[in-house]
Amino acid sequence: MATWPATARYGLEAAPGGLALVQDLLNTVAVDGSGHGDLLAGPEEARAWAEAAGAGWTAVTGQPVPPVALDADGLEELRAFRDDLQRTTSQALWDGPGDGAGPVPLVLHCTAAALQLGEDGVVRLEPRGAGWRRLASLVLLAAFEAQRAGTRHRLKTCRAPRCPVAFYDRSRNNSGVWHEVKVCGNAANLRAYRARRRAQEAQEAQETQEA
Repeated sequence: MATWPATARYGLEAAPGGLALVQDLLNTVAVDGSGHGDLLAGPEEARAWAEAAGAGWTAVTGQPVPPVALDADGLEELRAFRDDLQRTTSQALWDGPGDGAGPVPLVLHCTAAALQLGEDGVVRLEPRGAGWRRLASLVLLAAFEAQRAGTRHRLKTCRAPRCPVAFYDRSRNNSGVWHEVKVCGNAANLRAYRARRRAQEAQEAQETQEA
C-alpha cells in the first residue's frame, strides 16, 4: 500500500494513482499554525521525503524510482518547481482549467521523458533526468496522465487564506474548496459573518446620525 508522508500528515486521503505524487509534493509546504514544517527545508528532510514519495510512486505504478540525489542547487530548483505547481493548481481552482484554446501559455518548466514500446505492445512514457529533474519529470508525467484520465481538475489547493494544503475533491459535482470544511470552511464563514455584522452596524450608525 502506498504511503504519502506529506499528505498523510494533514489527515487527507491521497489522490488516485500517480496523481498522489503531485499532491504529496504540493503538501511538503509548511502551513501556518499546523505545526508541520517544510519537508523541503533542507537536504536531509528533502531526501527523506523523496525516498518515501518514490516508494509511493512504485507502489501505485509498479515502476521503480532510482535514488534521488539532491544538492543545495537542486533543492532550490525543486522548491521553485513546487511553488509554480502550487500557483498554477490554485489558479485552476479559481479560474477553471484551461481548455487549450487561445494563445500558447508561457512554459514554466520542461523535463525529459522517453516513449517506450514494451513487449506487451503498450507504449509508455518513461521519466528521465537525474536529481530534482527526475522528480519533476515524475510529477509532470503524473499530472499529464491525470489530465488524460480527466481527474487532474479534482486536485485543488484549499481556498482558505494562508492554507495551501492540496486535496483531492471527491464530491460528486467537484464543488469542494476547503481541504477541511470544519476548520477552514468554518473559519471563512465566521470571517464573512463578522464582516457582514460590521457593515450592518456601520449602516445602522449612519442612519441614526442622519435621523
